Amino acid sequence: MVWNVPAPATLFLLVGLPGTGKTTLARALETERGALRLSPDEWMLPLFGDPEPKGLRDVLEGRLLWVAHQALHGGLDVIVDFGLWGREERAALADLARHAGARCEVRHCHVADNERRARIDRRWAESPSTTFAMTDNDHAANLTVFDAPDEDELAGRHAP
Repeated sequence: MVWNVPAPATLFLLVGLPGTGKTTLARALETERGALRLSPDEWMLPLFGDPEPKGLRDVLEGRLLWVAHQALHGGLDVIVDFGLWGREERAALADLARHAGARCEVRHCHVADNERRARIDRRWAESPSTTFAMTDNDHAANLTVFDAPDEDELAGRHAP
């Protein structure tokens, strides 16, 4: 007798600073895997009329993670395009995937700093209503709080 056991769903965590290609990768994975893509940046303006309303991003991300859990539990691959700058946050999401019976895969998006800044500037110039401007101070501040995934995390070993 042959058993047809479906592969577990996968939670893809896209990690990186603004302008590193997370959303581009998310869209490619969405098409390739038939996955559910969750990107709060695409919901902020339509829901709140502002790309960065104070305090509401966390609320939105929380609701999107609930949707992610339900989809994973139902066997659907999910892509979380949040940036995920902190190791503890990523470890918690890996636990969420395990709780739903899914795998978790971290994808680190990284480009040279000058390319990243050029992409952000270009995005702001081309569609300011869908993004926000970033100053040199913003870039510097982001670099101080971003905790890039290490080899263990990229290999699926998530420890806070």
